[in-house]
Amino acid sequence: MNKLMLTMLVGALFVHSAQAAEAAAAPAKDAMPAAMPAYGKDKPLPVPHIGKKTLPNGLQVWIVPRDGIPRVDMVLAVRGAGLAADDAGHPGFADLLAGLLNEGTAKHDSRAIAEAAQGMGGSVAAGAGPDGISVQASALASQAAPMMRLLAEVVRTPTFPAKEVALAKANALQSLRVAETQPRFRAERAIDLAIYGDHPYGHTTPTAASIGSTTQALLHREHLKRFRPDRALLVIAGRIKEADALALAREAFGDWKASGPAPAETRKAPTSAKPVRVLLERAGSVQSTIRLGSPGIAATNADQIALRLASTILGGGFSSRVNINLREEKGYTYGASAGARLQRDGGSIVGGADVRNEVTGAALKEYFNEYKRIGADLVSPAEMRMHKRYVAGGYLLSNQMQRAVAGTLASNWLVGLPAEFLGQYVPLIEKVTPDQVRAVAKKYFAPEYQSIIVVGDAKAVGEQLKAFGDFTVTDK
Repeated sequence: MNKLMLTMLVGALFVHSAQAAEAAAAPAKDAMPAAMPAYGKDKPLPVPHIGKKTLPNGLQVWIVPRDGIPRVDMVLAVRGAGLAADDAGHPGFADLLAGLLNEGTAKHDSRAIAEAAQGMGGSVAAGAGPDGISVQASALASQAAPMMRLLAEVVRTPTFPAKEVALAKANALQSLRVAETQPRFRAERAIDLAIYGDHPYGHTTPTAASIGSTTQALLHREHLKRFRPDRALLVIAGRIKEADALALAREAFGDWKASGPAPAETRKAPTSAKPVRVLLERAGSVQSTIRLGSPGIAATNADQIALRLASTILGGGFSSRVNINLREEKGYTYGASAGARLQRDGGSIVGGADVRNEVTGAALKEYFNEYKRIGADLVSPAEMRMHKRYVAGGYLLSNQMQRAVAGTLASNWLVGLPAEFLGQYVPLIEKVTPDQVRAVAKKYFAPEYQSIIVVGDAKAVGEQLKAFGDFTVTDK
């Protein structure tokens, strides 16, 4: 380094040091306040007017007129058409059925359907859940009438073209092969079986045999049986008058008739199950995927509101107890969760995380410690406030868009909740007390009720698991 460069460097360091000293000596003009300002007052979810009509054929129509962007969202939900309606030989069939609805109708092939929807400024698609199938459609408000007709066409007259069925089956088989290599898929499948046994809720994932044996004839037969107006709800939300929306619904669905007697209702899911211990072998794995689970409750159970909040506190977000414990304090995992899953005819309590091999047993111990703690000690007022705000804020944000409002209404209806629940949920959460949280936690998160599923290397983690019972080791 030459003398000139050295002189410049020393000078720069001197100036920087002098400036730093001056800044340190001067009073802080923009210092952070000693305490953060208080939260603003909570804003309630604006509860929209919901017009409710039932057509002569039994189809329920809920209409939610909204100001805003010139768009209309529609959801046609069919109860009893979902994964719980699949027979024992065809688990996961409802996913194929829903996915093929818009791949061809009596009037249009799949490309024509997609182009028509796009030309209306929207889309049409379907998906299946345990308790039903929902078909969503959206369009510019000026295109509400043709989109309603397209929605009815997809719902009522799918043809399940042979080439589309073959493609859907090939894609489903490929997806299944990939999924079965993933430990989380295996863990979820196993915990569902442990919780529900032979109930349909425990058999919602497809198998190679169920996919391979799906035919056009079966798709047609099940569509006719499952899709019926007396078990359906049509939600229409957006910039449209209630009278106009009802007229469109009548025009598109008024002459829809059920075919044959209604299928049997899904039987109630078990409320108790003998806990099992299963280690699913994954030789060479450097981490374990763990699941804890037990039967829970239906979405309409009297305990559901308190249980939802208890689930949030225990394992429903980043600041939940199991995540803070296992991730932030112990460093066992990137994320841990636990909570209730609520369906129409029952539910489950499921917790889980991916952890390093060497802390598999320790992670299970911490899970059980947190399960015991929330069922024994009252949650502090500050923790209650934090999680109530989290629940309320998340619910408000998720239901800002009218598509989300339509979807929430349809989803609630499928599990047996009324239209009014949209506006009741947050106020009900606000009323939950620490005593109620403790009571439902003690009732549903009791460690002695939990089955344990571990996907991992038996040689690496088997010894750690002995403290939790005798594990059946299998590679299934």
